[in-house]
Amino acid sequence: MTETCPVPTPSEMQIVDVIKSADQALAEAVSLALEQAVKKAIEGMSAIGQEKSAPAMQYFASVVHQRMYCLMCGADPDTFEGGDPEIAYHVIRNSQNIARHYWSADIEPYPPR
Repeated sequence: MTETCPVPTPSEMQIVDVIKSADQALAEAVSLALEQAVKKAIEGMSAIGQEKSAPAMQYFASVVHQRMYCLMCGADPDTFEGGDPEIAYHVIRNSQNIARHYWSADIEPYPPR
């Protein structure tokens, strides 16, 4: 059996273009915010003589990741309250699959539900 993908209509292509543009703007804004957070931390640490103690960009990326994980799961990112464990399960499983498929991680993803 052969399956074909339908050709998107001009209206559907406009929708795709709008979403791609918004995705790109979001990615750029997050990257800029991470750079600014690192710069602010370095400046603050320098002001107190602790420039070598400034967190790396990965620290701030993990803060963003944790907050986004909470938002994706419907939890309050400040208190972790109210999250949906079913969504959390799927988000974690997706991450496991990405690590396994793209980075050859030696991990067995959670079984599908």
